[in-house]
Amino acid sequence: MMDTMLETLRPRAMELGPAADMTAGGNWRAATDADRVMWLVLDRPGKSVNVIDRQVLEELNALIDRIEAERPAAVVLRSAKPAGFAAGADINQFVGASTDDIRAMLGQGHIVLDRLEHLAMPTIAVIHGHCLGAGLELALACRFRLAVAGASLGFPEVMLGLHPGLGGTFRSLEIADPIEAMTMMLTGKPADARKARRMGLVDTVLEERHVGNAVTAIRTGEMPAREAGLRQRAFGLRPARSLAARQMRKKAAEQASPAHYPAPFRLIDMWEQHGGSASAMRRAELDSFAELVETPTSRNLVRTFFLREAMRGAKSGRSDIRRVHVIGAGAMGGDIAAWAARQGFVVTLQDIDLKPIGRAVKAANAMFAATLKDPLKVRDAADRLIPDPDGIGIAHADLVIEAAPEKLELKRSIYAQVEPRLKPGALLSSNTSALPLEQLAEGLADKSRFVGLHFFNPVSRMQLVEIVSHPVVGSETARRATAFAVELSRLPAPVRSAPGFLVNRALTPYIAEALLMVGEGIPKERIDARAQGFGMPMGPVELADRVGLDIALDVSASLAERLGTQFPQTPPWLAQMVREGRLGIKTGGGLYDYVDGKPRKIHVDAIPDGAKDDPDLEDRLILPMLNAVVACLREGVVENEDIANGAMIFGTGFPPFRGGPMHYARARGIDEIVERLRALEARLGPRFAPDPGWAELSQRVD
Repeated sequence: MMDTMLETLRPRAMELGPAADMTAGGNWRAATDADRVMWLVLDRPGKSVNVIDRQVLEELNALIDRIEAERPAAVVLRSAKPAGFAAGADINQFVGASTDDIRAMLGQGHIVLDRLEHLAMPTIAVIHGHCLGAGLELALACRFRLAVAGASLGFPEVMLGLHPGLGGTFRSLEIADPIEAMTMMLTGKPADARKARRMGLVDTVLEERHVGNAVTAIRTGEMPAREAGLRQRAFGLRPARSLAARQMRKKAAEQASPAHYPAPFRLIDMWEQHGGSASAMRRAELDSFAELVETPTSRNLVRTFFLREAMRGAKSGRSDIRRVHVIGAGAMGGDIAAWAARQGFVVTLQDIDLKPIGRAVKAANAMFAATLKDPLKVRDAADRLIPDPDGIGIAHADLVIEAAPEKLELKRSIYAQVEPRLKPGALLSSNTSALPLEQLAEGLADKSRFVGLHFFNPVSRMQLVEIVSHPVVGSETARRATAFAVELSRLPAPVRSAPGFLVNRALTPYIAEALLMVGEGIPKERIDARAQGFGMPMGPVELADRVGLDIALDVSASLAERLGTQFPQTPPWLAQMVREGRLGIKTGGGLYDYVDGKPRKIHVDAIPDGAKDDPDLEDRLILPMLNAVVACLREGVVENEDIANGAMIFGTGFPPFRGGPMHYARARGIDEIVERLRALEARLGPRFAPDPGWAELSQRVD
């Protein structure tokens, strides 16, 4: 009999005759069943997911030698990992490798996958869970692809500043609808099994129990291989590709600059020029991939990938949190409650007024439908979100999250009512964005169970959660809060209680300086365009509107009070706008007017000649952020540069292709930045004074 793991991969029992055998070792296991079907099972030892690297492909190459000698009736590739088929290539193998090394490595991989593709017998990839990047390229080299319901397929390489490099650029176009395949590669967005079937990427979608029958149907010829369709033949012609390529470039340019993110544009060029020839695409793919790996964009995006993985790995054990109670059903509290319910927690939501609870539940249901898709999952998430105006859930909660307005005395009064009702071992937390935790904790009987959980808006899209400590927080409290953030599929960043913590301390000067420039008469569209040209996802003027001018004013005033001349003072006209009720997008107008949620802007090219500008505009926006991060490092608000870089990328959208603010500072040169800050200080005042931490930073190696 086959071993237990392999037997679970094929639902029908397989009685193996005397000639059947099984080999185990390395990354692959192989067994031939009574029907002479050879099953190759990928199972990376010591890993929860399969990744594809040189060793995996070398072992597969040896197995192909065996297949060619034994000539089984069919070959099936599967994964033994519950999470899925394969998560992609092992990125570590690219770190520090030269262009020539990578080209040679990929060339060897191409040889192996070509051998797999040209085997005489049917080859079948059975895909469950995630099948991404190099994992999908391995599956594409098989003649058939069977997707188990719930599988997800995709090419995420663009997120690393790359495109597929093991044949995906041409095999996907030959097998699937070319436009759909190009869109998948250009966006990095995965397709679920049914969409993959519609676009031709897989042959069929089936339940696990039917896999054995499908393999038999392929082995006996009852299920023929699919042939190329009309669209594949049409886009084999250069004129058709050129027309589509123009549209693709236009859409890609709306999302990213070719200077900042060259990979999508390189892929479009390759397809337009060589899409009619697989051999030409192969050569172009190898050359282009090897060159892209060497670009600063790819190196920094790979760096960002490792930052994300390190932050995800911050979890130590389980949080043991199952029930969450959220106090405050406003924009933040409602979103926190909804996201926790979506992620499987039972959540009770409290507010003094029923109306915000109703709005929060309505918004939550819309988010569930948009992100979960499956009606049963949507229903289950909705059932886990429980309106609780009387706070009954406090006594049963493992974690209480306070998300009330940023008023110190209000929050303290809430804690005074909540703490006596907490069950043993329950944690109390605040979503405060700036108030010192040591002040909030005054009056608590057990301060060690109090911690900050600072989420970012919108919670469903912003990945960062600042885990805010204070002098007497318990180590177990901090650990459980960190684990909870990871269980929410969020990235925890440990920070110490200080004015604005890390992210708001650094982001608010960016917004405040932009508002000062608006007051100087510089067109707001020019300010936003210059920030986006640097790579920020949104200009600071529009960001202020989306945060809310009232909130921006309060946070800015609070930080200015605590930091003094280090912080820019908000202009008087901003307070007047707030008094008049022009608060930004939530009131339909602020610094911009909004129609259907979009700002009415003059295109930057249409700004009148002679409109005011500042040659230092970009530095005025960006350098205060860097200066604030350095101050946080010096003060111990954040432990190290990696956490600071990750927090700013995932909490503010600091351009990932720049590797984070401190990596950007080092790449640009610390001495140059200090010199620029001093020049700005001389011209504009003490808010640009270089933080003393720059001197210490210049002595440390990144």
